[in-house]
Amino acid sequence: MSFFPKIAFQNEVEEYLTKVFRNKELITALGAQEAENKYQSLLSHLSHPPAFTTVRVNTHLASVKHVKKLLFEEIQKQFKGLHVPVLEHPKLQDILLIPVIGPRRDIKKHASEVIVGAQCGYAVLRGAHVYVPGIVSTSRSVKAGDLVSVYSDIEGRCKRGAKEFDGVKVFLGNGILELSRSEIFSSSGPVKGLGIRMIEPVYLSPSFDNVLPSHLFLQNLPSVVVSHILNPQPGEKILDMCAAPGGKTTHLATLMHDQGEVIAMDKIANKVKKIKQNAELLQLNCIKAFWYDGTKALSVEKREDKQEGPPFLPESFDRILLDAPCSGMGQRPNMAYSSTLKEVTSYQPLQRKLFTVAVKLLKPGGVLVYSTCTITLSENEEQVAWALKTFPCLQLAPQEPHIGGEGMKGAGLSLDELKLLQRFDPSAVTLQGMDINSLQDSREDDLISLANKDCIGFFIAKFIKLNSK
Repeated sequence: MSFFPKIAFQNEVEEYLTKVFRNKELITALGAQEAENKYQSLLSHLSHPPAFTTVRVNTHLASVKHVKKLLFEEIQKQFKGLHVPVLEHPKLQDILLIPVIGPRRDIKKHASEVIVGAQCGYAVLRGAHVYVPGIVSTSRSVKAGDLVSVYSDIEGRCKRGAKEFDGVKVFLGNGILELSRSEIFSSSGPVKGLGIRMIEPVYLSPSFDNVLPSHLFLQNLPSVVVSHILNPQPGEKILDMCAAPGGKTTHLATLMHDQGEVIAMDKIANKVKKIKQNAELLQLNCIKAFWYDGTKALSVEKREDKQEGPPFLPESFDRILLDAPCSGMGQRPNMAYSSTLKEVTSYQPLQRKLFTVAVKLLKPGGVLVYSTCTITLSENEEQVAWALKTFPCLQLAPQEPHIGGEGMKGAGLSLDELKLLQRFDPSAVTLQGMDINSLQDSREDDLISLANKDCIGFFIAKFIKLNSK
C-alpha cells in the first residue's frame, strides 16, 4: 500500500542498484521475479517512514518502567487522549516503541500552502514540527495563526521566498503558522524557532521537542542493536571511531554503567561538540570525545604517558565500533536520493582505510563491530568478504540479539557466513499503514515483529580478533 512515490535516484545510481539487486547469486537463490519484487518493495519502503518511533531510555538515570509511564502520559497529551500504546521490546530492554499512525488519507487540504525542504519534510513525517529554517516558500499574505497545508519539495527545485510552486511536491499534513510570511523571510536576517505547529500530519508520531531530554534518546532500532552486539563491559577501553552525533557512544557508556573509558572520534569539529553535549545531557562521565580523522588514529611512534587522545598505539582497545561513513541509502523516509554514482562508490575505499586502522588498534581477543545505514553490497557484504581475506586474524562471530535478516547474496560469502551477518531489510514485510482500529486489534507480539522489520535499512557484522602472535 504505497502512499508516496517510490524513491527516485539519478539514472546512473538506479542502474547501479538494479545490478546489485539482480546479481547472479541472488537470482539463482530467489528466481528473477522474486528478486525483482523484493527490490521494488524496498524502493517503496524507503520513501515511507518506519512503522514505529524508537526511543532509547537512558537507564543510567531512570528505569524503563518509569520512563514508559512518563512517555505514555506525554503521548496521551499530544494525541488528545487517542490511545496509542508504548511497547517494551523483549530483546532490547532499554528501548520503547511507539506505533506510527498513518498514512491518514482523509485530511482536507487548504488553499494556503507552505513548501518546506526535503530534509525538513522527512523530519515532519517522523513527528517533528516545522522550524523556520526549513521553510522554503509560502502562499501570499499568510499570517500567524493561519491554517496551512504543508508540502515537501523533494527535488529541491523551489526558490526561497516564492509565492507559489508548481513542481513535484508531497503533502505532509496541516499545521498552524506561528509567524507571518514577512517575518519568515525577514530582510534583516534569518529567523529561527518554531515556524509551523503540525496539527494534522499525514503520519501521526509524537514530537520529542524538549520531551524528557535527559531520559530519552531518539534512535532507530538497528542503531540500538549495534551497541548491544558490541556488548561493552564495565572497566573496558572502547573506541567509537566515527561517533557523531553520539547516540551509540552514549549507549555504549550506559551499557558499561559509566565505568571504563569510551573514546569517541569524529573528523568534524561541530559534531564533536554535539557528542560532548549529549554526554553531558545524559550525565555520562566515561566518554572522552576528540576531533580527529579515524584514518589517522594509529600511532607509529611512542606516545606521551599523559596523552589521552589520538593517535593511539596498536592493540589499545578491548572493543571497537566502526559505524562507518556510508551512502546512507537505508535512511527512511527518502523520496529523492541526490548523490551521484561517484559519491556512492567513494565510500568503499574510505571504509577500508578505517577498517584497517581499527583492526590494528584492537587487542587480540577483542571485538570489532562494523555497521552502515545503507543497502549496497559494496559497503556491506563485499566489505566482509574483503576483511576476511585481508585479515587472517579476524573471524566472524555470532550476533546477539539477532533481530534482522541474514546477509544478502552476491559477495561470494558462504551460507554460514551470511547467517552470522545481520541485514535489516524493510522489504522483508509488506508495506502497510496503521490506523487506530487495526492497532487496537493487533497482538503485541505481532507489533514487535513488525517493528523489527519495518525499520531503516541497516547492516551489522561482528568480528573477533584472534591471537595473532
